[in-house]
Amino acid sequence: MSGSRRVRAAGPPVSFKAACSDCRARFELDAGALRLVIGGSRRTTFYSFTCPACGASVRKPAGERIVELLTGGGVSTLRSV
Repeated sequence: MSGSRRVRAAGPPVSFKAACSDCRARFELDAGALRLVIGGSRRTTFYSFTCPACGASVRKPAGERIVELLTGGGVSTLRSV
């Protein structure tokens, strides 16, 4: 059917396990706490968040599988050139 789109069924909120590069704390974050940037290369594709334990800004590379998981979980995505 042309023009149709898939809508994700409402379900329990998605959370993602993460760790801080600075203080090494481990925690779970909801989709709203993460940001995903998809660039033209591996170097420019990453996700970021603020560590809830120490407040550090954390930026980590995002490979294909991570991008798929984060976008599927509702993380806001920015495409850069």
